[in-house]
Parts: sequence; C-alpha cells; structure tokens
Amino acid sequence: MVKLLSRLTVAALCCLAPATATAAENTLTGIFNPSCRTLTVEVNGDRLAPPVITADNTSETLTVGFDILSDEREYLRYSIYHCDADWSLSNITDNEVFDGFNLGDVTDYAFSRATGVHYIHYSITVPNDEFQFRLSGNYLMRVFPEDNPDDLYLQVRFMVSESAVAIRGDVTSRTDIDYNAGNQQLALTVDLNRYPVRDPFNDLRVVVSQNNRLDNTVTLSHPTRATGTQVVYEHVPALIFPAGNEYRRMETVQLTYPGMGVETIDYHAPYYHHVLKLDEPRYSRPYSYDSTQHGRFLVREYNAADPDTEADYSVVHFTLKMLPLLDADVYLDGDLTYRHLDDNSRMTYDPEAGVYHKALLLKQGAYNYRYLALPSSASREAKRASQPAARTADVEGDFYQTVNEYEVAVYYRAPGERYDRLLGYTLLFSGR
Repeated sequence: MVKLLSRLTVAALCCLAPATATAAENTLTGIFNPSCRTLTVEVNGDRLAPPVITADNTSETLTVGFDILSDEREYLRYSIYHCDADWSLSNITDNEVFDGFNLGDVTDYAFSRATGVHYIHYSITVPNDEFQFRLSGNYLMRVFPEDNPDDLYLQVRFMVSESAVAIRGDVTSRTDIDYNAGNQQLALTVDLNRYPVRDPFNDLRVVVSQNNRLDNTVTLSHPTRATGTQVVYEHVPALIFPAGNEYRRMETVQLTYPGMGVETIDYHAPYYHHVLKLDEPRYSRPYSYDSTQHGRFLVREYNAADPDTEADYSVVHFTLKMLPLLDADVYLDGDLTYRHLDDNSRMTYDPEAGVYHKALLLKQGAYNYRYLALPSSASREAKRASQPAARTADVEGDFYQTVNEYEVAVYYRAPGERYDRLLGYTLLFSGR
C-alpha cells in the first residue's frame, strides 16, 4: 500500500503542468501553475452560488480565492477581460468596459496556520474602489506575477447580468424521445416586456448548461416562436439532456478520523492520504435521492475558525471498481477538477486490481464528484476542439428522477454593437 500511495502521490503532484502557450490562450476557468491550488469563487460570501453578479446591484460582490503552496508571499496582479457569449475575448477597449484602471494588485493575503502543507491564501473582490463594471456580459479574470504578466497563474470566468428580462422554464422527464426514462427536457420562455428586442429570432442567444458542465453546453440561436413579448424555446432536441445520477459525496474535514466516504487515513511524508471507500457503477442500481451541491465543494476543517487558512492539504485517492470500458476513458467530474476533461481528471485503469484510480492533492473540505465516460476514439486535439459530451450512462446511469441544476443565460447583441450583453440569468432545477 505504501508503494502504491507513493506512486499515486507523484501522479497527483505532476498532473498540473505549467501553462503552455495554447493553455494560456484559452478562456476556461483553471489553474496553470502547479503551486496554485483550490480556486474558489463566491458571491456575497456564498460559495455555492453561481459566479454571477447583478449589474445594477451595487451591494453585490464576487470574490476569487486561491492558495499558493509556498512559505513566502508572491506579489501578484490581476486583469479582467470582457468576453462574448461564446467566451472569446470581446473586441472592445477597457475604457468602454470599466470605470477605473484594469490592472489591480492582489493585496489581500494570509499565511496558513498550523498546517503540514504551508501555503498562502489570496483573495480578490470585485467590483472594488479601483474600478466598476460599465457593461454586462461574460468576464474573465487572469492572475499573474507583477513582474511577468505573460506567466499566467490562473483564470476565472464570471458574469455580470442586467436582469433586464424574465426567464421562466420547465424541466420534465416526459421528453420528446422518452417518458420517465433516462432523459430530461427543458422548455424556456424569455419575457421581453421590460426590454423590447426588435428581432428576437436573430439578435438573442440563449446558452444552457447542466450542472455547470463544459462538455454539454447548448447554444440556441433561434426560438421556436415569438408572441408579443414572449420568446419561446420548446420541443427543441438540443434541450434534451441525459438525466445522469446524483453526485457522490466525500468529506476530508478531519485528519484523524475518516469522514463521509473515507475508508482510511494514512500519513506518508510529507502528506496525509485520504483513501476513499471503493466506488462501484450505479447504472444497474435503483435510483436513490441525495441532496448534493451539484458538483461543487466547500473548504472545511473540523476544528477551524477560518478554513481558508487552517484547512490542510492531503492526497485523496479515488478508486472505481469495474471492468474497463473498451471505447471510452473515465474522468472525474466536478469543481475539484474545474470541470475539465483532461489529464488531471482522467482515471488510470489497473488491470491487475480491476479498478480505475486517481490521486489528487486537495484541500480539506466537503466535495461532490461523479464519473463520466468520454469516447476515446478521437485524438485529444479533436476532443478539445469539439468538446463532445461525456456519458453518464456508463458508470453512474441515467435516471429521470435526478435533481439537476440547469443554468440559463440570455445574451443580446444589438445591431451595430460589438459585444454581447447579458440580459438575464437564472437557475432551473429538475425533480423539484
């Protein structure tokens, strides 16, 4: 066991390589420096809230937090960029986007206390005294050393909504392709009563995602119909989603006593190791409801007054016992891997033990996770380009009763404008 843990620890520490030029050009939320860990986003102190603030609500703030594994403070800066609906960088200037100067120093930091792994916790809150947002839409925050802006440490997506339109929707298991089986279907109505749009068939764009996943996001460019101020999207094949299953849960809030989902806790210098209980496929089991965080995590330490600086790091070992999939790779899904289907989230199969396994260095907390299967026939480059939807059926199963969170964002580009405004955002839930 010690030999296995040592091997997996090395894998956990090497999985996040420094950013390549290609990685630095993308706009996905993620970490590019291996010393950075535990990227979080909260709105008004709520870490389970989606990363969205309201443009006309001056009391709302968004805080980005992260750790750097070090004994010494680093002098960091951040910049923020406006993005279009597809998260490509907008072709507009800083003066159009901000009131203030778009280059800030990261001055809010604190050293870890009484932890085996030493780190410094940093946080950035926006808007602030340095600048305010002028425009709604998608935004990207990038963090880098003050003396080297090309050395990207991390980046975070967030949104500023105008709340100018009302969004109503329904999620049903009575879909156009099956009835109370393995899918869920959305029907949406956008009410333009407070914000008339001349041509909703061409000027509106509606983006829908399930549980904040990146691989199955849907963009609707044309509604089914428009009557008066009501723009309707219904009986749309793209709005049928595999229902999946509830997220699995585990807690590493203690280093001396196994928490939820933990089999054993071991120490092999320099890290504690949380070995999780053996997972098995759930597709053949009856559906069982569980209240989850829809893939999110909360930093927690059992005795900590301030988990941000008092929670420690441990190597968490995930093991899934099943026969190998012949046409797909298995990935860990959830905010613990920032929803990426890449080497950091891909499980490795051990034919001798008959298990998939993965080891990740994680901060103590309460985590959600789930297993996804992504077809392995295509090259990695093709996967990145096309982002094919991963399958829940292979491991977790698809159950119509599953409580899923659907994010709906409505964008508008007026004739002659050079950017996409975010007119409204809402969350819809199935099974409620």
